[in-house]
Amino acid sequence: MQETILIVEDEEDVAEMLRYNLEKEKYQTLVAYSGAEALEVAKAHAPDLVLLDIMLPDLSGWEVCRILRDSN
Repeated sequence: MQETILIVEDEEDVAEMLRYNLEKEKYQTLVAYSGAEALEVAKAHAPDLVLLDIMLPDLSGWEVCRILRDSN
């Protein structure tokens, strides 16, 4: 089974660089560009790992992490 990684990064070029390199290593990737989007994607797809930027435009990465941890 292929592991899924959710990349949460508001800078599009950084997110795409991470996606490219992870997919090259045979990981399935999902990308979210904000904290709110990350929560929606995580709820819908239950990724195996979340790479989470701390400084996001709406919710901080710390807030997203807390919400994700509290939801499990």
